[in-house]
Amino acid sequence: MSDLAVRFRAASASAETIFGRPPSTPAAMFADLAAYADAHGVEWDRYGERGAVAQLEAEVAGLLGKPAAVMFPSGVMAQQATLRAWCDRSGSRRVALPDLSHLVHHEQDGPRRVLGLELEWLTTGRETPTAEALARVGGRLGAAMVELPLRDAGCLLPTWDELVALSTSARDRRVPLHADGARIWESVPHWDRTLAEVGELFDSVYVSLYKGLGASSGALVVCSDDLAGELRSWRQRMGGTLFSMTTAAVGGLMGLQDLQRFGDHRTWAIALAAALRDQGFTTFPEEPHIATFLAYAPGTPDEVNERVVAFTEQRGVVPCGLWRAADVPGWVQTELTCHESAIARDPVEVAGLMAAAVGASRAGA
Repeated sequence: MSDLAVRFRAASASAETIFGRPPSTPAAMFADLAAYADAHGVEWDRYGERGAVAQLEAEVAGLLGKPAAVMFPSGVMAQQATLRAWCDRSGSRRVALPDLSHLVHHEQDGPRRVLGLELEWLTTGRETPTAEALARVGGRLGAAMVELPLRDAGCLLPTWDELVALSTSARDRRVPLHADGARIWESVPHWDRTLAEVGELFDSVYVSLYKGLGASSGALVVCSDDLAGELRSWRQRMGGTLFSMTTAAVGGLMGLQDLQRFGDHRTWAIALAAALRDQGFTTFPEEPHIATFLAYAPGTPDEVNERVVAFTEQRGVVPCGLWRAADVPGWVQTELTCHESAIARDPVEVAGLMAAAVGASRAGA
């Protein structure tokens, strides 16, 4: 870890954080879980059956309009198991997915090395999935996967019409269509659609319990009853049928209580992006699709991060995360995620704090 990163972590520990989730402690989280479990009469699961896990699976399946859901201890396991099950059914190990997919960049080549999948690029770079993109991938496919939103591209989402056309094309071609919906809770406000309307377009959808809902860990895959049976077998083969997953399941149930907040977060993020552009920053997408987006400023990572760390140390406020080099030389970028701690503030005020931290003369150049 660099000296700047060490200083930033130390300063952030006692500072007020604007973006991301407010700091917590295990004791505080356990207390919240216990209070919810007591108030709602939560019972233990055993090996992923009954109790809180069964309750969570039923609730999430209903929200996304699917007959069944299967809980996994991690999204990595959930998605790899799902793609392998589809490929076994289809008789092909070829999976079409974005080259910026989480499976490609953050799982140490697991889909290929662990499950023997053959990956084909459905999209490259900052490209959203379309029926035309699927048509360009010839030959027999075991499955196609889209990431909603495509996080490493700035949390991009296709239009609703593009998504409907892609779904129709996949079904006409008899290619199972799977959605990496880790942030699906945050995505539906962009289309002004329900979760069930989104679920109807896919044969299976993975959802995260911690990225949006704030649980300690865990994931689910919603799908048909027969695929759910196969996924439970794969979960056991991969070592994921734990003695109990009640703690994570309760966190997921708590996070489902107020899904409206994700629309509020997105609305605030759009206002912040506009205020940042007024301060001389660039944002991508220009109007955020969800409450997470990229901000750009001129400078080098070392010089910009030195100013951000000094600002945090002096002011006791974390105005943003650290910055990294952007694709364009001489520019830096950071990811901003707007949750409760951010939207309690005026977005214009937050943009001003960021400009002061990064260096107003540089951001406005």
